[in-house]
Amino acid sequence: MTNRFGIGGFRRALVIGGALAGLLLAPEARAEEPPARPEETPNALARRWFEDAKFGLFVHWGVYSLLGKGEWVMNNDKIPIAEYRKLPPQFNPTKFDAEEWVKLAKSAGVRYITVTTKHHDGFCMYDSKLTDYDVVDGSPYAKDPIKALADACRKHRIKLFFYYSLLDWHHPDYFPLGKTGHDAGREEKGDWSKYVAYYQGQVRELCTNYGEIGGLWFDGWWDAPEAAWDLEGTYKLIHDLQPGALVGNNHHVAPFPGEDFQMFEQDLPGENSAGFNKAEATTALPLETCLTMNESWGYNSRDDHFKSAEQIVRALAGAAGRGANLLLNVGPKPDGTIGPEFAERLLAVGRWLEGNGKAIYGTRKGPIPPQPWGVTTDRDGSEGQVPTIYLHILKPDVNEVTLPEMLVEAVAFPLGGMVPLKKEMAGGGVKFTLPDDDRDPYDTIISVTFPVPMPR
Repeated sequence: MTNRFGIGGFRRALVIGGALAGLLLAPEARAEEPPARPEETPNALARRWFEDAKFGLFVHWGVYSLLGKGEWVMNNDKIPIAEYRKLPPQFNPTKFDAEEWVKLAKSAGVRYITVTTKHHDGFCMYDSKLTDYDVVDGSPYAKDPIKALADACRKHRIKLFFYYSLLDWHHPDYFPLGKTGHDAGREEKGDWSKYVAYYQGQVRELCTNYGEIGGLWFDGWWDAPEAAWDLEGTYKLIHDLQPGALVGNNHHVAPFPGEDFQMFEQDLPGENSAGFNKAEATTALPLETCLTMNESWGYNSRDDHFKSAEQIVRALAGAAGRGANLLLNVGPKPDGTIGPEFAERLLAVGRWLEGNGKAIYGTRKGPIPPQPWGVTTDRDGSEGQVPTIYLHILKPDVNEVTLPEMLVEAVAFPLGGMVPLKKEMAGGGVKFTLPDDDRDPYDTIISVTFPVPMPR
């Protein structure tokens, strides 16, 4: 992203005395669409909304939750289709309450929800007319939870995205087999063109049966990267049916034509601790990081390695400082409830955002790339707002902030504070002293504004 402040030396000259402890978040809420600009297409407006949103809730839920071992259990435990098909008749999530899910999401400060409609096991969590292997026809629950969720999201002004797995361990025409699912017990035959028609037909259902949606979140391409997926045709279908819907694909390579945002799994953009996020972050598309709250996507009864609220807040700030959203995952139980470990952390993040959200929502990555001391976010002053840089100080022992001398007229306040930071000329710049009584245990945010025109 270009430096909208027009200060070429700013990236190099800003020095913060001290080191880092984590990353954090900010701003006020706005789930509705921003005002459209002249000649702005629905897709461009949706992309801008997405960049403003900053925080989403990921939901991995399916019949695999019955086994309590995560969403890959069919593959990992080598369960054949004949055995796995015994799960849907046991799936009856009578405690599922779409209103409760959405209210929890709203209290957490998220702006959109991305929910699994079909995972790699091929079982559909919505009412598909193209198969009986779905929650309405194949389970005693016999209702469409995606319809209930879509209605609740619409009521509470939360956008809804649909996760859809291109990979399918169950479908007989997913052939030749890809890298996974070799123990499903399928016959060594199939018609790939029929499978493509099947999955595109389901995409059509998702784009026509649930009202206006936020977009489609694809996964599984990596299982058979050389296959003729016809992504071009799929993306055109989505954009034709839902002009304001965004398309993303978790393929871990550079974005393909027709995609509207680039995603990173279990990593912030520019990092690759997971080992498969090898694609560089593009400057042409909005970005998103998806992150588990423990170490599992789907419900795992044995996984108690939950991140703290502090770690989550720092991940949110770290994503925002890199120009990305954070899509934070929960794995509901088979009865349809979201466990207290997830809920407690979501509510803690929501409380933090109430006071600090201004430095996150609606911002873009700041004029300084991520540093050992933390990150920056900024507002460019458009739409009547004051141009502001937010410094996210993530290390408790940071006591001073030094800005370049060209910014001597800048005024710095603790976020929400009324008393400006003490400043003095020092080392060819202007040094601000951070007061001890304005420290945040997760992220001390400093708001830097410019009462006079900035040098260019």
